[in-house]
Amino acid sequence: MSTIKAGIIGATGYAGAELARLLMSHPHVTLAAVSSVSYEGKTLAEIYPNFIGVTDLILEDADAVIEKSDVVFASLPHGLCEPIAKKCVEKGRTFIDLGADFRLYDEADYNEWYGLSYKEKELHDLAVYCIPELDRQKAKGAKIIANPGCYVTCSSLGLAPLVKSGLADLKHVIIDAKSGVTGAGRGLSLTTHYPECNEAFSPYKIASHRHTPEIEQNLSALAGEKVTLTFVPHLLPVNRGIVSTIYVDMTKPSSAEALHKMYADFYQDEEFVTVLPLGDIVNLKNVRCTNNCQISVHYDKRTDRAILVSAIDNMVKGAAGQAIQNMNLVLGLPENAGLKLIAPIF
Repeated sequence: MSTIKAGIIGATGYAGAELARLLMSHPHVTLAAVSSVSYEGKTLAEIYPNFIGVTDLILEDADAVIEKSDVVFASLPHGLCEPIAKKCVEKGRTFIDLGADFRLYDEADYNEWYGLSYKEKELHDLAVYCIPELDRQKAKGAKIIANPGCYVTCSSLGLAPLVKSGLADLKHVIIDAKSGVTGAGRGLSLTTHYPECNEAFSPYKIASHRHTPEIEQNLSALAGEKVTLTFVPHLLPVNRGIVSTIYVDMTKPSSAEALHKMYADFYQDEEFVTVLPLGDIVNLKNVRCTNNCQISVHYDKRTDRAILVSAIDNMVKGAAGQAIQNMNLVLGLPENAGLKLIAPIF
């Protein structure tokens, strides 16, 4: 198998740098080029010293990355990726967008939640949105991949079996999610300044977070009807990771045992999703630095309410790792290539 040349546009943000780290260990890929508007001309190792002695790649412009790569990843703010995707398609490159520009099918939703419109509508017809465990059959050979959001991945994997079963009361779904501060990106802000976020814990963007319509889009596809839910994110004073505690009313009484079997059966063949033994509870540290999602299944028999707890690393399964998993699917590589990661003990 010939080596695939990968490039990263936006390699100095947290997700872009994590992508670089993971691609350097991929058995079928060489990291051929990286770009950054802010640090063009510097080496990646100057910005992230953990790359000293590992790579001497110089940060170039986006066009250079496209020219040198077979697969182009972009980790950029929303609104910037349509022209990059267009160039990639014209040159026969696979384009994988870690941002939001191709995630929402409905342009009206994109306009409502992001304040932008589609300028290149034909590109959106080519784009394939893919959480591999739910959408992998769509990915092979795709020209453009819309990599899902971090909260979206955690919540969708936590809800998919129950929503697809038809046993969920779709008018009563509440997602209470907590994310580490890397989810806010590398840019400086008072909210993520150490004295402000350390030993603090607070919700933000209550009922107005931009990942809400993306979660609803996924669940509506699974349910075969429109799903509207309540999503409340929180800022957790840790570097990385997401835990989503999800409350779902049932259409008829069930049990912890029945729900657990449903989830275990649904994910039994998935390498990156583990349903914990009945009675165990998810712990964020067990998925750190991995492409894994762990789910624990609970049932409140007093209220006939399912309680699902899912956890991922927002930088890996929620961003860079899932992007590599999608690349593997598109190119027909082993889906786990470059992603056999174990969480550190500490």
